[in-house]
Formats: sequence, structure tokens, C-alpha cells
Amino acid sequence: MLTANPNSTFHIPMLQLKAPNSKKFKIFSPVLPINRFTPSNFFHFSSIVAPNAAVRSSRARKRRIRSSRGSRDLFRRTAIRASSAAESEIGGEEATQQSFAPYSIRIPVGDRHIFVETGHIGRQASAAVTVTDGETIIYTTVCMSDVPSEPSDFFPLSVHYQERFSAAGRTSGGFFKREGRTKDHEVLICRLIDRPLRPTMLKGFYHETQILSWVLSYDGIHPPDSLAVTAAGIAVALSEVPNSQTIAGVRIGLIDDKFVVNPTTKEMEDSKLDLLLAGTDSAIFMIEGYCDFLPEEKLLQAVEVGQNAVKAICKEVESLVKKCGKPKMLDAIKLPPPELYKHVEEIAGDELVEALQIKNKIPRRKALSSLEAKVLTILTEEGFVSKTEASAVATELLPDLLEDEEEDEEVVVDGEVDEGDVHIKPAPKKLTPMLFSEVDVKLVFKEVSSKFLRRRIVEGGKRSDGRTPEELRLINSRCGLLPRAHGSALFTRGETQSLAVVTLGDKYMAQRLDNLVDEDEFKRFYLQYSFPPSCVGEAGRAGAPSRREIGHGMLAERALVPILPSEDDFPYTMRVESTITESNGSSSMASVCGGCLALQDAGVPVKGLIAGIAMGMVLDTKEFGGDGTPLILSDITGGEDASGDMDFKVAGNNDGVTAFQMDIKVGGITLPVMQQALLQAREGRKHILAEMSKSFPPPSNRLSKYAPLIHVMKVKPDKVNLIIGSGGKKVKSIIEETGVYSIETQDNGIVKITAKDVSSLEKSKAIISNLTMVPTIGDIFRNCEIKSVTAYGAFVEISPGREGLCHISELSASWLAKAEDAFKVGDRIDVKLIEINEKGQLRLSRRALLPPEPNAEKPSSKQRTGNPIKETTEGKTKKAVTNSKDDIEVDNVELPEDRSTDVKVTIPSKTKPAEFVKRYVGSPETDKNRPKKNSNISRKSENAVVNGEAKIG
Repeated sequence: MLTANPNSTFHIPMLQLKAPNSKKFKIFSPVLPINRFTPSNFFHFSSIVAPNAAVRSSRARKRRIRSSRGSRDLFRRTAIRASSAAESEIGGEEATQQSFAPYSIRIPVGDRHIFVETGHIGRQASAAVTVTDGETIIYTTVCMSDVPSEPSDFFPLSVHYQERFSAAGRTSGGFFKREGRTKDHEVLICRLIDRPLRPTMLKGFYHETQILSWVLSYDGIHPPDSLAVTAAGIAVALSEVPNSQTIAGVRIGLIDDKFVVNPTTKEMEDSKLDLLLAGTDSAIFMIEGYCDFLPEEKLLQAVEVGQNAVKAICKEVESLVKKCGKPKMLDAIKLPPPELYKHVEEIAGDELVEALQIKNKIPRRKALSSLEAKVLTILTEEGFVSKTEASAVATELLPDLLEDEEEDEEVVVDGEVDEGDVHIKPAPKKLTPMLFSEVDVKLVFKEVSSKFLRRRIVEGGKRSDGRTPEELRLINSRCGLLPRAHGSALFTRGETQSLAVVTLGDKYMAQRLDNLVDEDEFKRFYLQYSFPPSCVGEAGRAGAPSRREIGHGMLAERALVPILPSEDDFPYTMRVESTITESNGSSSMASVCGGCLALQDAGVPVKGLIAGIAMGMVLDTKEFGGDGTPLILSDITGGEDASGDMDFKVAGNNDGVTAFQMDIKVGGITLPVMQQALLQAREGRKHILAEMSKSFPPPSNRLSKYAPLIHVMKVKPDKVNLIIGSGGKKVKSIIEETGVYSIETQDNGIVKITAKDVSSLEKSKAIISNLTMVPTIGDIFRNCEIKSVTAYGAFVEISPGREGLCHISELSASWLAKAEDAFKVGDRIDVKLIEINEKGQLRLSRRALLPPEPNAEKPSSKQRTGNPIKETTEGKTKKAVTNSKDDIEVDNVELPEDRSTDVKVTIPSKTKPAEFVKRYVGSPETDKNRPKKNSNISRKSENAVVNGEAKIG
């Protein structure tokens, strides 16, 4: 029976077998803690080499190996895994098959079940699970590095989520068919997975942990984001990562005033709430969501429904963990020694209290940095911190490696000698004075600073800048700061400042989204948030947006969506850029306030003002002399965010909430605490909204002269193709001719013209109106251009893009042998619409508008052989035909001015009795449809006919 201090260590011999055809043996003796010593370990090592055996080596040489902390931990993990392998070997194939046996459970969620399976795919990972909802499948793995990273103040966790296009039977639309850079919505889901898991990780575990999540199948019905949060929580619970509790996530929708757990994509179209909640079976760790001015009371009801659903999932996962979970690596946790906390508090003392009372951020940060350096220097001078990194920790030496090529040597273990080739002698543990690492000192100093700050708030009721818990910082806002921008605003709250700029454009400025569903998705409003290092007075990386920037931008964007006008009322695409010029907490909520003012300054008819506020919390107040009631802080600063227990961002107005995001840094919070935070946030928003209304100068509330003009007009849907033309040639020619930015057409007949000025807008508007107008028989078109001349007539453009045929018989009152003899391309004539056939083709007449010619008669077939028409001096016509006995002569026949009346001509004939001949100057269709004189024709078209004539241009 072993009895020893659980924190002490002892040496267990272990042998690496000799390689074939080699005379060398490699011998090492790893150091194992007592609390990791198990009967299986002992059996494994003693079966290889007896602990008390005398081992001889013919070629051995002694060499000392000093190991760093990372190498020592690697040896420990190797020994433990070796013991597990030996245990499996002893157990035979049954143990091996059991460790890789697939196991699955069905978990009820809402009105259906999700299917969880492990042990089937990804068996070499620390944990791997597949979670199925409908036909949507998420595959998630958890892996860790073998060697721990350097200690830090954050857990080394990375999350990568990817949606494979093959999950929906698609490929990428670009040149590169392989999935590339993480898209914005994938980054947002990565954050949803990371934020609730990080608080459950135990402090002191520095092995880099990676969570990979893929969407392998997507049915378009069951969203993958909440499923990915649950899959990651289950995978971590099954892995060796030491975490405190199991995490699960659900989505809550509000449909027909009823809360629905994990609604489908179709149901979410009618939902007034989009809430994603993650937590454990006892507390809430993260919420994020968007709604349309939902009251706080309704929001709390939704959170309660979500918490109950998460609790049910976590209870089912517990049975899975008991069956398939791996032992947690609790031995790998390395915390700073308790003695170090006492040393830091004694050295910092009153100076730390004074530094935390400095109101301004930069001087306070410099004072704390200087004090940290002072603490480190004093501990180094007193011998508690080593100047060399190699000996900066309490040294635990590994035994010597024996390998001597010159002479034989016998090594005795525990004073007993047995026959053999190899002898292992455990080296004695060399004790050195306890030393602290520099990293440990910095970590402890940060924790002590947070402790002092929390105590000052609880005991004194005052924060670092002198405010009470409910008090907000000073607010100032200015609009119209940038003259050439379409809209701009500078919003300042304390030491946090956002410069918001609005740009207006047409649909071609909209953001196109590439998603798993085979549908084009465009965003007409988007907010882009940037956080340069200069805003906190530092020099750092400037480049592509970080995950934090993408997440904060989306939160501010969704907060402003409910106040935006509809596309019918305001047909613009709106882009908001929020650049953080100063930051000391709550910069995303400053982006909400600044973005709202900038939209007003750009002339966007928003429905009202929106404000955002960040709430903090000190949960365990008894530790600092309080009564135990959680202390809620309004409008937190950066230091209060880092040292506090909660970051709860709430945006909305006096009527309700539009967006919210909460992250918890402790063991979760309950509904009563959240209710208190929401009510206190509502009072804070009212104060901010009142201050925003005092902006000077105020928003202009009108379009900038530099903003584009957009005109929306409606045409008949079947006329849209006339605007586009063959291959888009017509619409391109209109854009080039008029100078407008763009012309957008829709299948329902909506046409949007985007222009830089009024003149170009009116030109394009007139052209499109003429193209799509519906002419009627009898309309007269003046000064129309002949576009082409053929053997049977001429094609005349009555309006831009609209042509009609003027037959050769309708070009002149007199007979024409060839149309090109009298007309050429480019000539301008007046025409009248006399017919529209069933295909919509137009027949025009010039002759119908010409003054009558006396004795003008349509020539017969014989006359077309070439007999000329003779004119008399009186302006009367006379036809002389001598080639036929039946020729007649018509002389001195007056043609009336009014061509709409019949003309009776008496024709004398020697062989035939006198008869009446009726001749129509115009066609019968023309006379039937001819409008009465002085009649006004009104139509909805832009080219109305005035007094029987079409108004062109």
C-alpha cells in the first residue's frame, strides 16, 4: 500500500526495447505524480523491468538531461498513455473494440429529436461527434496539443466552423471551387460556439485546444448554427479537455405570439424574435438575438423557454459522457502558487488602490504597467523570480540517461543486484528554492488588480472614474462632420468615440451573400465596424477585419434594421461605416448611436432613434463586503469589462429592444439577475436617447447634393424586354446616351433609374417612357427619323427604340416606284399610326398627313408601265392615257381638303354607262378609328396625345 503526499513525485523505471541488430539500449525514467499512480501503471512498468532488478549494459554512457516544463509534461502524458495502451493490451481485443464502439442517443428538442453519434467517425481525435437534425448534419472534433503553451491570461482555444457547399449539392460559384476564406456568417457562428465554451474552461490549462466543425449535410429547413453550438458542447464534454460543465445551445422564435424551440427556416420568416441561447443545466452563459421592439418582459419569457430546453439537452448528454467520455486532464492544470498572491498584494498595496482611482484610461494604464514592473523587479531582487527562463520554475530533474561506450558499468537499484544486461538507477530529486516565473507574476498582478477594483466598487460604491453603478458617462454628438459624405456623425460617450459615415447607392452597391441555399441574397443595408489599434493608443496590426470586428458590426447592424424604411419608400442601398477613433468600453453600442444619427444626416427616413448601452456585473459581492446581491453596472468601461463578470449589450428605444448580446465570465447567471440588468439598461437607453436628440449640429434629414438620385417608375411587365434589348444592348445605349449610373429592371415592371443629376435622370426617364408607351391607332408622331429604307417601304422610329413600317404606298400621295428615290436614312418625317397587328407591329402612314393632290388616283396596273402625270398651270391634274381603248380622261377634278370624306367623280365613257367611283384617300381602318376633331385623348403614358398628336420627348 503506497502512502505519500499526493503532490509529491517518484520515479518508475520504463524501458524502450532494443532495436533489431543494435547493441544499444535507451533508458529513461519518467517522473510521475503520486495521484497519477494507479495499479495498472504499476503493473505495466513492473512487467517490463522489475523495479528492484540490477541491470547491466556493456555499452553505456552517463548523460544528464535537463527538461523544461513542456518536456516534463510530455513525458508524463507519454507514460500515462503508455500505461493505457498496456492496459488495453492486457484486456485484449475486447477493450480495444469497446473504446472504438459507436454509441448514439436521441435527444428531444422542441417538437422533434436530434440524433447524436460518437465513436464512428474521427476516432483519433480527443472527441468527435456527429449531430443530426432532420437532414442537417454537423461533424465536430476536439483536439489538443501534446505540449502546453506558455501561460497566459486567456485559454488557448480556437474554433473553426465551415459550411461545405457539397452539403447542399452545390459548388462554389467562383473560379476556385475549393472552399476558401471564412465567410462573415461563418465567423459569427464561430463566435457563437466560442463564447459559451470559454467560461467553462478551467484556469491553468495551457494546452492549445482546437474545435473544428463542418456542415456535412444541409436540408434548407433546419438551421445549422444552434446545432453547431450543441455539437461543440458535447464534443468538449466527451474529450480530455478539463471543463466544468456541459454546454448546449438552442434557438427561440416568436411565431403567432408563441415561443418555438429550434424553429425551421420557414417558420423564422414570420418570427418576431431571433434568439440564440447557450448554457448549462443550471445557468445561462450566452444569449444573442434580434427582435422588433420586443418588451423586456417578453424577452425574459423567451430566455426562460430556452433555458428549459438547454437543461433537457444537458441531462441527456450526461448519460453519453458517462458511457463514452474520456478522463479529464486535471493533472495538466498549472496555477500560480498561493504564496505569490500574498507577495504581490504586500508589494503593490496602497499604490495599486491609488492607480485604480485614476479617471482617465491612458494614465491609469501606464500607472498599472509601471506598478507591475516594480513588483516584478522587487521579486527578482529578493530571489523569488529567476533571471533565466530555464530555471524560472521549481525544477524537477529527470534521471540520468546511462550510455557509456568505453567501459562496462553495473548500476544498482535499491541496493539489490540481479543478473541482466541493463540496470536502471533512479536519480535523486534535486530540490531547488521555489522560484516564480515572470508570466506567473504578471497573471497574479492582473488578478489582484481586478480584485482591488471590484472591492472598490462594492465597498465604496464608486467606480474608477468616480461614477455610481447606475451613472452614465458624458455624451456628445455632432452631425454633418464630413461635407462630401452622404451622411456622417461623431458620437462620443466618455472615452469611447465612433465616427459613423453613410453612403447611399443603388442595388449594385448591395452586398451579395454566398450561402448554401441556391438563391442569390442581397443586403440593402449593412454596417461595417473597424477597430484600429490607434483607438486604444497602441501600435498593432492593421488589415483584414478580425472576428471581433465582424461580430460587433453585425450586432450594431441588426440593432438598426427595425427603424429602416422599406425599399418601396426608400429605394436606396445603405452602407454604414463605423470607425472607432477612441475606445474605453462599449464601442459596438457607440456604433449603434453614431450609425443612427448618420442615417438621419444622410436623409434616410428612419422610424425613430435607437440607442445602445453595455451593462456589467459584480456577481459575488460577499467576497468584497457586500450583502451578496449581484451589483449591476451601467455603461461599463474597458477595465470594468475585463474585471467584471458580465458583458451585456442591449440596443433599442423606449418601446422595446431591437438587439442584445450577453457574455458571462463566471458560472452563469439566473433569470432574476438578467431581469434586473434589462430594466436598468432601459433607463440608461432613455438617457442616451435624450442626449442624442441634443446633437449639435443636428442631422440634416435630407439627401446630400452628392448623393445619387433614384427614380422608380412602373411599366407593363411585357414591355421590360424593350428596355433591355437584345443582349442588353438597348439599356447600355440608354446609359451611355444619358449618362445615368445604372438602370435596373424587374420582371414585375419596376424600373429604377440611378442618376447623378436631374437632367440625365429626365433624359433616361423620357426614353424609357417612349419605349414602353402603348400607342393607339390615330396617334400622330412628328419629326420622326427614318432608320432604314427597303424595297417595300421605310422603318420610322416614332420614339426611342420603337419603330414602325411606313409602306411605300403610304410614303407619298403620289405613286413611287422605289422608296429610296424619295427618302434616305436619317430623313425626318411626320407619320400617323394607322394599324397595329396581332404581333404588336406598327403600320404608319405619311400620306395620311399630306395635303391632297388634285386628280391624284391610285394608278392601275397599266399605268405603272410608266405614263407620267401632267400638271396644268392651274394646279389641277390631268392624266393622258393613249395605249388602251378603254382609257379614260379625268380633267379638272377638284380634290377636297378633307380626306376623310368620300370623293365622287363622274367618268364619261363611250362603251360603259356612267357609274360612281368611290375613292378613299386614307385606308378604311384609318377612317374607322379616326378621332373626332378637337377631341383630347388622355392616357397614363408619359407621351400623351394632345389634340390628336403624340407629344414626343
